[in-house]
Amino acid sequence: MSRFVIGADVALRLARDDAVIAEQHQIVAPTLIRSQVLARLYQSVRRSEITRADADHHLDYLRRLRMRLLGDRVLQTVAWRIADRLDWPDTFNAEYIALTQLQADAFVTLDPALAEAASALVTVAPIEDLY
Repeated sequence: MSRFVIGADVALRLARDDAVIAEQHQIVAPTLIRSQVLARLYQSVRRSEITRADADHHLDYLRRLRMRLLGDRVLQTVAWRIADRLDWPDTFNAEYIALTQLQADAFVTLDPALAEAASALVTVAPIEDLY
């Protein structure tokens, strides 16, 4: 079994594609992914990129996705150190990297800049590895 941390961008791509995750994989994410996904969907609807019905469909998909959400004190401490080390203005992306260090085999993101920064600290995998 492989354990993957996914970013909000990946969660939304999976939802858009109604993707089927390989049975042997486990998906984990920081609890903040819920708010990030909701905000991105809301913004997409406001910009008329998707309909409200599409957004609801994506949210339903993500609610059914077997994804373990974590956000404990240890994760926060490690995320703080990572953000500080990388001189980032906040800890949001650092939570994904911290969770990968603590609980997963690889981090999956569609953001090339984040993937490059993360690759210095964790294994970064392409989205195709989830299928």
